[in-house]
Amino acid sequence: MLGTIVNTATILTGSVAGSLLKKGIREEYQDALYNAMGLAAVGVGINPIVSHMPDSKYPVLFIISLAVGSLIGTALDLDNRFHRLAGKFGNSELGKGLSTGILLFCIGTLSILGPVESAVNGNNTYLFTNATLDLVTSCALATTYGIGIAAAAPVLFCWQGSIYLLASLAENAISPDLMTEVTTVGGFLIAASGLSILNLKDCKTLNMLPALFVPAVWFLLLHFF
Repeated sequence: MLGTIVNTATILTGSVAGSLLKKGIREEYQDALYNAMGLAAVGVGINPIVSHMPDSKYPVLFIISLAVGSLIGTALDLDNRFHRLAGKFGNSELGKGLSTGILLFCIGTLSILGPVESAVNGNNTYLFTNATLDLVTSCALATTYGIGIAAAAPVLFCWQGSIYLLASLAENAISPDLMTEVTTVGGFLIAASGLSILNLKDCKTLNMLPALFVPAVWFLLLHFF
């Protein structure tokens, strides 16, 4: 768990540093940062899509995952619930930034493979690398959205901790094929967040979040049937 603890700490550190820098940035520069974060999110999202989609053994699974996940999330009204909660902190834009941060921090090859490698082989290299990237990302996001980005840290800890625990209990539970599907779906969610930040299309990304669990259910059904 050392790697996950370090990763969590870097997000907290980056969020504090970015929020301090935010106070000295004029509005036009904050707008420029919004655009930069939006483009970066789109680019980061496209990368795992292009990298992992050719390796998928179930080419339409990501479509089914996005459709089913979006329906479930919409029924649960996840996006509006989250933004109402963020609005209580006095920042109407925080929900958008925080949802993007959570996706960037949690949904990626390093953030998923890292806890598995740590649990199975005791190797924290992937998590330390991810921590370095998250330090910079959290600082940039907090510069734009404020200290509230730090709320992504406990989410990351629970996410990676759950993967670590699952990998410790059942080393074969998280297969490379499952990671391929989850990472592909995650890429679409991150890209969708980028479009929302750029005000091109409000995809209500949080309503799509259950899509990440559809591949796991699919592989579980394959195992039993």
